[in-house]
Amino acid sequence: MAGDETPGSGVIKYLGSYTYQLDDKGRVSLPAAFRRGATEQRFVLVQAYPPALALYPESEWVGVEERLRDLLRHQPSSRPYVLSVVAGAVEVVPDGQGRILIPQRLKEAANLDGQTLLVGAIDKIEIWNPSDFEAALEGASEFAAYAPQIFR
Repeated sequence: MAGDETPGSGVIKYLGSYTYQLDDKGRVSLPAAFRRGATEQRFVLVQAYPPALALYPESEWVGVEERLRDLLRHQPSSRPYVLSVVAGAVEVVPDGQGRILIPQRLKEAANLDGQTLLVGAIDKIEIWNPSDFEAALEGASEFAAYAPQIFR
């Protein structure tokens, strides 16, 4: 199911989490589960929610771009934010072994060195330093109240 296309929808979804090692060239393998069923090979890697990186399939990035355009149209003062996001974004294409290269500036911004945690976040993949991910989840128990709204 992770990385699968929803039948009949053309929408790719990502579920689960996987720990992988960054290689000496700054590449990380995408889990087979995230590659399975993916009809597109291009992604956009961006730091939208620090400290993690977000890896958007090209089809999802189109929607992000439209929302950024709308933000600029309706809130011109958002220009510095939009520029900071898109200036740091990079298009990545997995190589023959399913690895993507994470540029040095994004590795540093996300505190990635050694092990990385790839987390399926429904419409994108998030790339975390494992200890930062654990720290981010520490306060998640307060959100348990949302579970009955979602899981019936």
